[in-house]
Amino acid sequence: MIKIGDLSLGEFPLLLAPMEDVSDPPFRAVCKANGADLMYTEFISSEGLIRDAAKSVQKLDIYEYERPVGIQIFGNEIASMREAAAIAEAAGPDILDINYGCPVNKVACKGAGAGILLDIDKMVSMTAEIVKAVSIPVTVKTRLGWDEHTIRIEEVTERLQDVGIQAISIHARTRKQMYKGEANWDYLAAVKRNPRITIPVFGNGDVDSPQKAKLYKEKYGVDGIMIGRAAIGYPWIFNEINHFLKTGELLEGPDLEERVKVAKRHLDFSVEWKGEKLGLLEMRRHYTNYFRGLPHFKPYRTALVTTDDYQSVCEILDEVSRVFAGAEF
Repeated sequence: MIKIGDLSLGEFPLLLAPMEDVSDPPFRAVCKANGADLMYTEFISSEGLIRDAAKSVQKLDIYEYERPVGIQIFGNEIASMREAAAIAEAAGPDILDINYGCPVNKVACKGAGAGILLDIDKMVSMTAEIVKAVSIPVTVKTRLGWDEHTIRIEEVTERLQDVGIQAISIHARTRKQMYKGEANWDYLAAVKRNPRITIPVFGNGDVDSPQKAKLYKEKYGVDGIMIGRAAIGYPWIFNEINHFLKTGELLEGPDLEERVKVAKRHLDFSVEWKGEKLGLLEMRRHYTNYFRGLPHFKPYRTALVTTDDYQSVCEILDEVSRVFAGAEF
């Protein structure tokens, strides 16, 4: 049984990765309904939280049905991160997560996210202060290093464990790689073999099928897997992986009716939570994956990502159901 503090997550938990402009409550809702064991919010700026910025504060929204859930924060100032951690804890999450892995320039080049991998001492000091600032379990998501010359992930994990984190998720790429090239999970296996490291270690990067999840579980010995991009528009991946790990059998993928139903549920929650204009806009990134493999879908995808009226989008989805009835993916 894998545990983070007193939180039991099952024998091999599947985590939904925190993804900016993706891992919002509507998306988390459909992932939870399809087997995700632990989810994290989009990353939230510490400076935004302490200044009460509306966009940052809205990201604190969590719902009872999605528990267990963690709130993730990022920043480069220790005092601000400590204060933001307390604000996040007051929102009632089960876990507080620190983002030490975001590779984008506007974050990493300011010393936050993966940028802190260039200053491990500061990373450890910041983590220690955050652990002291809250009473809930603190976890970390990070990368192997800044580049291939600065990979110190075993040392980082040891030192963060020593100051009190209760789990770590490691994206098996460097910041320099961004999301390109192959993730190198050999480093994660080394972390798991290290006798000093006793906290759960979750692997992230390139897992996009039940077969790969099983292979990585057995080959690298991680305690669970964090799924990111593979879940966008395809929340069924969690149930498919769980079923394959338990039975060795592949579940049949969702048919058209199921895809339309879940896309509509996602859309409804998105509009309810963000309002019609923003809810419609932010759903657009998901349609391609919801209907990936559907032949001759391009005109409908174009209509879905250009229509700015909720009722019209629903009508397009209904038309997709009629036109492609019985289609195979």
